[in-house]
Amino acid sequence: MTTTITYDRLGDLAGTDLGHTGYRTVTQDQVDLFADATDDHQWIHVDPERARTGPFGAPIAHGFLTLSLAVPFWTELLEVKGVTTKVNYGLDKVRFPAPVVVGARVRMRATVVEVVEVRGGYQIAVDQTIEIEGGTKPAVVARGLYRFYA
Repeated sequence: MTTTITYDRLGDLAGTDLGHTGYRTVTQDQVDLFADATDDHQWIHVDPERARTGPFGAPIAHGFLTLSLAVPFWTELLEVKGVTTKVNYGLDKVRFPAPVVVGARVRMRATVVEVVEVRGGYQIAVDQTIEIEGGTKPAVVARGLYRFYA
């Protein structure tokens, strides 16, 4: 479910649990495209046959590919009306506790932990966790920093 808020109410978001997104399946095509974009063609990502005999029993997504899924997940969790510009300001405390095997389904859970005014706008700090369906550990744990300007 999407939380919708107006720009002038952003300060009210601190402490808000935004819930979780729907699941997305990570495909080999995504992994291959990411490998091409980043020039990271390590066999554990792009060689399904060899990866089956590797440490994870299947090819796995790059950690940064899994992290980048936060971008489309955000559209499911938060809509801020009255904004002219949104900026991904950065990340704190990024970890990749568990690999995502190709074919796994992942979703994101997020909580707004802090909202501060910055010159001309607001910055929100969000604890975001990308979960693997049926997994015991998350794929990604990170604090995202996002800025909004009217």
